[in-house]
Amino acid sequence: MQALPNLILIGPMGAGKSTIGRLLAAELSRDFFDSDHEIQARCGADIPWIFDVEGEAGFRDRETHMIDELTQREGVVIATGGGAVLREENRCMLRERGTVIYLFTTVEQQLRRTAKDRNRPLLQRPDKEAVLREMFGVRDPLYRATADVTVRTDRRGPRAVVNDIVRRATRLVDPLQCKA
Repeated sequence: MQALPNLILIGPMGAGKSTIGRLLAAELSRDFFDSDHEIQARCGADIPWIFDVEGEAGFRDRETHMIDELTQREGVVIATGGGAVLREENRCMLRERGTVIYLFTTVEQQLRRTAKDRNRPLLQRPDKEAVLREMFGVRDPLYRATADVTVRTDRRGPRAVVNDIVRRATRLVDPLQCKA
């Protein structure tokens, strides 16, 4: 069987990309990178500050550079920011440089998971649900078009999601594997 390529997690905020990515990397004995955390480490500033100073466009430029850098590595697990799929350039890099896994979650679950999080600039508005629904309408088709696999995360523990990803990603690499 071939080795698994880079595994790249995409999906909305609150889908569990960082948590699942860390567990997945540990399960597979791989390095893990979270593109948002890498941007913050390089800038020495958090994402809300970057948004305030450079605007969303400035942040997206940084994100594109980081995705380019991270996806050129081999055999890693990468968690992207929720808006990474907004640029065609990013979607192309993701598809060409790894197996892309869309961690799907509902808006209701996103609201629960992000309720107290102040580190999400796009949610610093009075009607968070309306913002999340609008983003879902724009981004869900992009996630689906970019992903090789879609995995639902609602009402599932992170370990169950990781096991599902490993099973499904292995089948993508080795289609002759017995079906379970």
